[in-house]
Amino acid sequence: MKDRSNAYANKIAVVTGAGSGIGRALARGLAERGAHVAISDINDAELGETVRLCASANLRGYRVDVSKRDDVYRHAEDVKCDFGNAHYLFNNAGVGLAATFEHATIEEMEWLLSINLWGVIYVAKAFLPSMLAQREGCIVNISSTAGLLGAPGLSAYCISKFGVRGLTETLWRELDGTGVSAVSVHPGGIATNIEARARRSVNAGDYERQVSKALADILVTSPEDCARDILDGVARGKKRILPGKYATTMSLVSRLSPGLYGPLFRMMGVDPRR
Repeated sequence: MKDRSNAYANKIAVVTGAGSGIGRALARGLAERGAHVAISDINDAELGETVRLCASANLRGYRVDVSKRDDVYRHAEDVKCDFGNAHYLFNNAGVGLAATFEHATIEEMEWLLSINLWGVIYVAKAFLPSMLAQREGCIVNISSTAGLLGAPGLSAYCISKFGVRGLTETLWRELDGTGVSAVSVHPGGIATNIEARARRSVNAGDYERQVSKALADILVTSPEDCARDILDGVARGKKRILPGKYATTMSLVSRLSPGLYGPLFRMMGVDPRR
């Protein structure tokens, strides 16, 4: 396993969804490690706060809606003009939706997938060509433990995160020998505000409320600890990173005993009975 303590020094890193949570912590960690950082978010105020907290002359913020392809491709051109070709891409922007598959509307699912899945696709497609041209780069896609196990009450979110995982694992094979790598990250139990901000389906009921409460109770790992594990794992050349509480357990269950999905979620209080 590679040990690259100076992996980020003077490298160009792109972070989406950097206005809060894991994205903000990644931005700060990269700036502290000497990277030139291009961060983006759709929320101007939160993006500005991240820029202020990083206090780095080598960091710049951009307002980007990752669900809009033209926005993303324009962002890639802006980053190239302002910094040069990116070496690291942290595909982090994402949203949540509290809804069973039965209760979620098609419009709500399309909204979430446009950000969590199509956003990842757009951003990776926009930055990959320059990485391939320079034969150097790393695409870090933030999936979730919900990309390892089908979590009740989070149907659309799981669809998106399984999709991100599938894309990343495909890139493992397709990018072999190109100088560009891909990393799949599956955080578990991270104390970000995604749960508090998750959109509730117009059809949500007691089931979704119970799931949301149980999830809020297990979000205990700080974004800073999560970001440190991600940056350390990427620097060491890991292909899959499992930061946060429950992440390793869920990975083992998904691989070794898928039949334990139900008991595991019930033990965590995330699978209420109807």
